Amino acid sequence: MKRGCIFIYFIFVLNFLFSDGFIIIHNLPQRENPFPLEVKEHYVNVDIYELTATTNIEQTFYNPNSYSMEGTYLFPVPKGAVIKKFSMFINGKEVNAELLDAKKAREIYEDIVRRERDPAILEYDGLDVFKVRIFPIEPYSEKRIKISYSEILTKDFGTIEYLYPLNTEKFSSKPLKEMVINVNLKTESEIKNVYSTSHNVEIVKKEKNRAIISYEEKNTKPDIDFKLYFSTINSKIGLSMIPYKEKNEDGFFFLNISPGLEVEEKEIVPKDVTFVFDNSGSMEGKNLIMAKKALNFCVGNLRENDRFEIIRFSTEAEPLFNTLQIATKENKEKAFNFINNIQAIGGTNIEEALKLALQNSNNDRLHIIVFITDGKPTIGERDEEKLLTIIKKNNTKKTRIFTFGIGYEINTHLLDKITDITGGYRNYIMPEEDIEVKISNFFMKLNSPVLTDISIDFGSIKVYNLYPQQISDIFKGSSISIVGRYKGSGKTTITLKGILNNKETILKYEFIFPDISVKDSFISSIWATRRIGYLLDYIRLHKEERELVDEIVYLARKYGIITPYTSYLIVEDEVKRVNKNEILEKDQTINSYKRQNQSNIIKEREKYDIEKKEKSGKNSVATSIENQYLRTAETFNESKTILQDNNSLSQKYKNIQGRAIYQVDNYWIDSKLQSFKAKKERRIKFASKEYFELYANNPLISQFLALGKNIRFLFDDVIYEIYE
Repeated sequence: MKRGCIFIYFIFVLNFLFSDGFIIIHNLPQRENPFPLEVKEHYVNVDIYELTATTNIEQTFYNPNSYSMEGTYLFPVPKGAVIKKFSMFINGKEVNAELLDAKKAREIYEDIVRRERDPAILEYDGLDVFKVRIFPIEPYSEKRIKISYSEILTKDFGTIEYLYPLNTEKFSSKPLKEMVINVNLKTESEIKNVYSTSHNVEIVKKEKNRAIISYEEKNTKPDIDFKLYFSTINSKIGLSMIPYKEKNEDGFFFLNISPGLEVEEKEIVPKDVTFVFDNSGSMEGKNLIMAKKALNFCVGNLRENDRFEIIRFSTEAEPLFNTLQIATKENKEKAFNFINNIQAIGGTNIEEALKLALQNSNNDRLHIIVFITDGKPTIGERDEEKLLTIIKKNNTKKTRIFTFGIGYEINTHLLDKITDITGGYRNYIMPEEDIEVKISNFFMKLNSPVLTDISIDFGSIKVYNLYPQQISDIFKGSSISIVGRYKGSGKTTITLKGILNNKETILKYEFIFPDISVKDSFISSIWATRRIGYLLDYIRLHKEERELVDEIVYLARKYGIITPYTSYLIVEDEVKRVNKNEILEKDQTINSYKRQNQSNIIKEREKYDIEKKEKSGKNSVATSIENQYLRTAETFNESKTILQDNNSLSQKYKNIQGRAIYQVDNYWIDSKLQSFKAKKERRIKFASKEYFELYANNPLISQFLALGKNIRFLFDDVIYEIYE
């Protein structure tokens, strides 16, 4: 996702965060950094059986300084965990650790804040803590610590959650060289759903009731907890739901639908596939060679009950069979000969090719069109809107069209609108990318459909703003996730309908949509990311409307979702609101024009306004990819990075209690200050008696206090300002 002024989405999650173990150093020669040690390696092996999880941790700390140190190792216990055993080894020797309850832990935290003038540790308030003294920590030496603990997991809303505390960012002076988490999951019943909403994980099935989940990263500073979810619903299709709802506000939900880890061959739905292949003159050379190899691969991997057709098109369209044919060995050989004899010549007649392809659709079978092109229409109907009208008119069987745009000389608006109106997925292949690999890999995901023609009814709960708006088919080895908003609360029956084992199937699931559930605040951020991606796409493909722009600005600011487009809009919006006395200048979440080169920001905004309207070219392809990336976000980790545009709007964000907190110069500013008119405001000096009283009397407020010494935030309808 790299581009000159690329959008970047940067979010941190603080959701009752805890850290894995860290060392507090005593009697430092200098106080600049109270956490001078490096965490070099961090290995985690987890065994989960039903509701029991045993976590084995190995951490290596390194002292990069020329003097010995003495420290205390602290390990905050995961919230809600029931610890069955706890053992600790330091340099191979077992040591006894003292378990501190939350009250004693708070006393330690307060003492550290007073001595080190660093409140970062306050975010662990309310947790029990294991403590052990470590001495000496020799200069230029390592301390290897091994920990093992067991806990009983809980099941909420039909879903079991395993959480590993992973926020070490503040407690290591350098990035970790290696971070590895391996989870061995085993259950009595068949595993249906298994996924992570925090990190990109690899899931390897072993058996119906066993899976290996792994995450690995190098040179990293972990900043969000590792969260793994799984369910063993006694149904052919697993459905898992995670809600988030604040008091007096509409809720959010994350819904995962999966056929399970193993799908028998008899359960795979026979499909019809029409490959529409552009062999116009512009495909000459490497593009044609690689695309033909990809097409041969796709045909070769069709299943014996599948049917297929190939339509090559240039000045005119030519089908191989004139109708869909069973994927027999003989028909595949005919297809290979047809593909190998294709030559690049002539124009680009998209109209005729897609009309022919859509004629193959049959109500009784799943029909997929794989459309491969490197150009814009030059023959037949060339007008974008008229072409879309023709496709709508001919697509009477709800056929999905999956597009592959090769290179930059394509009409991205046309291809993106085709996938939008048919419920397909758009793919773009850059000049430096391997066409064969990209098409082949994507086709393998589509090769084994399990549940098709899906619809969902949420019963007595009103839901709205669901993304994706059209539910795709589910294929073997994959799942789909839906995020949305809901009104009301209570128990409801979610009804899932679709074609399963070639029969119409109705599955029912009982869930509770809670009136308040604030544990999983990241769900609201995932929803906002997809919503912004959808709105940005609508503006790009249709027209810019003031209401849509205002909503993008609101969501981008509230949840910390930044693109070149939104960053310019937020700056302009805040300057206007300050001038109108609608917000205080000190409550701006983006650096003001006074600290920016105003002419550069204006130029970049004008440049992006032009780029987002381009229908072809490198910028157009990049914008399409970026927007789809937002529209399909499923985890924080896949979209979490540092804002790298060159307009100096880069800053830090945290997500606390469902909204973004921005670091502007030396202050952390709560985004909610711009939309909530509090009647009461309190200024409290950092580390004062009043500061610690506030901390002691409001456990949840510690999440804000942990940010630093200068903060403005809203809590319980009061604006608090902490200052040095």
